Amino acid sequence: MEDSNKIQAAPCCGTDNSKNKGTCTCTLSNMDTVKSAFPIIGSINTPAGIVPQIATRLTFQDILDTWKARWDINRMDYRILPGLYAVGLPDSKSPVLVSANYKMSFDRLRQELGGLNLWILVLDTKGINVWCAAGKGTFGTNELVNRIALSRLAEVVAHRRLILPQLGAPGVAAHEVLRLSGFKVVYGPVRAADIVKYLNNGLKADTGMREVRFGFKDRLVLTPVELTGALKPALIVLGLLLIINIIFHGSLAVFQVLSRTLTDFLPFLGTAIVGAFLVPALLPYIPGRALAWKGWLLGLLWIGAYLWFLIPSRNWMHASAYLLILPPLASYLAMNFTGATTYTSLSGVLTEMKVAIPAQIISVGLGVLLLIAKWTVLGP
Repeated sequence: MEDSNKIQAAPCCGTDNSKNKGTCTCTLSNMDTVKSAFPIIGSINTPAGIVPQIATRLTFQDILDTWKARWDINRMDYRILPGLYAVGLPDSKSPVLVSANYKMSFDRLRQELGGLNLWILVLDTKGINVWCAAGKGTFGTNELVNRIALSRLAEVVAHRRLILPQLGAPGVAAHEVLRLSGFKVVYGPVRAADIVKYLNNGLKADTGMREVRFGFKDRLVLTPVELTGALKPALIVLGLLLIINIIFHGSLAVFQVLSRTLTDFLPFLGTAIVGAFLVPALLPYIPGRALAWKGWLLGLLWIGAYLWFLIPSRNWMHASAYLLILPPLASYLAMNFTGATTYTSLSGVLTEMKVAIPAQIISVGLGVLLLIAKWTVLGP
């Protein structure tokens, strides 16, 4: 193994760092596709080649891109190039952390590493976070072993130890990694915020580091993408309601047609907010265990309040149709959150879907038939 003094910082992009105020985007051959995904502040010469040296402080662009991903803007392509990265000035004895190439996961890790010297091995998880990628198998044994080989990690570090996030454990068979690569897998804390304490404790995690917490704030930050997904079809409903009102009430003034359309749209908009926002936010406080039931219950309360307080003059057919259609829609939207919550398991989700989806389809179908019958007899 080469001496650690042969692992040295190289000039950033071959330029004078002072001219770039310490940040620039290197155009190293193995970094061409990163396209300024995050600041590269230099590079490290290793026996295995040049390794990009990354910044630990997030830029405004990083924060903006994260906000956009939260709102489902370019979320499916929010990734970085897999491979080996350097934080600070690591040497052959420095720890090796393993992460996913979902940029939000990578950013949450690197921003906790200021002042440290270590390596980050980024796996190709197809732009999916560690927890979900472990379930899908992309944060898995084969990819980890393959990435160790491709990065020539054994030539970079003298030790044979990898620190993986605890949430990646379901996808990795540690004994197989050891057998195939010679590297021992140890599991770090659940949260990146605890990684410094974990390293300072001699790679020992206390009880708090092992706990998967899913409090109000954790749930709240996941709701924008659910809201965005719910509001897109809601806009289609708005367009259909406008067309229906133009057909049946075209003789009214434009303002009256628009007002009637918005009034008809309000229960659908409220249902989207209930299923995509209120259910996740209030998850532990809503009776029942299944998310489908929680969504149905909260949707029923919303529509009941809407019919009672906002449009008490609507006839029973219209009210019954809303009660049949909208609660199951809230239920369906709430079920989308199963991929993010710690309250469910894969087997539980599959069982829930077998019962909930047929019930949702039957209820919506009956409601639509009743609504058509009402329109046929009395008009919208």
